[in-house]
Amino acid sequence: MKKLLTVIFLACAIVFAQEGSIKPEFQAFSGALIKLKKAEKGFHKFRLRVDVAPWAFLAEGEVQAPGGDSDVLITALFDRALYAVLAYIPDKIAAGSDGEEYNVGFFDMMLYYDEEPTRIRNLSFKLLPPANDSWAQSILDDALQSGSLLGRIWGGKFEREITKASAVPIDKTKLVDMQQKRQAAKAAEAERKAKEEADRRAREKAEKAEKAKFKSKKHDDLDCSSRKLTAKQKRRCKMNGK
Repeated sequence: MKKLLTVIFLACAIVFAQEGSIKPEFQAFSGALIKLKKAEKGFHKFRLRVDVAPWAFLAEGEVQAPGGDSDVLITALFDRALYAVLAYIPDKIAAGSDGEEYNVGFFDMMLYYDEEPTRIRNLSFKLLPPANDSWAQSILDDALQSGSLLGRIWGGKFEREITKASAVPIDKTKLVDMQQKRQAAKAAEAERKAKEEADRRAREKAEKAEKAKFKSKKHDDLDCSSRKLTAKQKRRCKMNGK
């Protein structure tokens, strides 16, 4: 009995220790990025797709408006009163095939209607290129398991962090701006590398020219009539001098 109690105590200690070490963060996304289908039995199928670093994921699920009104969320999209908040573990990062780093540690999401949480079911996440290899997927799977230790996170436990994230949601304009900045940074890096390569080639060309000049000068100073040369060497010297 004592051994059983000890095992249970240790298991609980591990769970509490893990829960205490998880520090989730939140990122809000504008309703302009959300697609809703017509409600069926009170629930809309929804999807949120983001593929601009540091995000590359597709979230899908079903959502019901507070109070169960099947039309209010569609109207909220046009009124900009609907937005999504993604919960993620910030230190779970994966490298994309484009050389960028991506957050792949998400484990939960909530859609808010006018700052009021909705009801979500059948939520799932799918990683998108360029951060969807097996390593990134294993990180996501681990995050989903780790996040489950926190229990329900939309009931006030992280209200301050969620409110802060909701104040600055990412919209299409910000995504375009982020993408343009990435492209500009890549172009600048490519230009820097091209300049370094051009400088390297110029140095190599100058070094070859200097060596050729030195070799030519050395040949001009050679006396083909020197007594130290054999008859064969004198003939070769004169032929090379033509």
